[in-house]
Amino acid sequence: MSELSREQCVRPQKGTPPLNHNEIDTLLPMAEGWMVIDSEEVPKLQKTFRFKRYKDALDFSMAVGLAADEQDHHPKLTIEYGKVTVEWWTHVVNGLHRNDFIMAAKTDQIYRSREDTKPASF
Repeated sequence: MSELSREQCVRPQKGTPPLNHNEIDTLLPMAEGWMVIDSEEVPKLQKTFRFKRYKDALDFSMAVGLAADEQDHHPKLTIEYGKVTVEWWTHVVNGLHRNDFIMAAKTDQIYRSREDTKPASF
């Protein structure tokens, strides 16, 4: 279990700067399988999770959504047959914040705790 998954998100204030490249490079190895993408000129963490069935993908998305709501930090979830793509970033800093890495770790923990995480056959 990642140390990050035990942390709680904090509410960043307006004017809080996003993580710089060195900070991202330090945290990224703790977010196994996550990649930094540039979407709409904003860096985001992204990872795709695979499932046997669409319902499994929905259930996972609901679990991630509930965890996100508890932390008051919400992702973009794209649900498709057999997979869910999760993106984390922090709107108020217009980029990445430690919260995004915390939630990536919590998302991984939710995925590992499920029994329906075997990849779908395409």
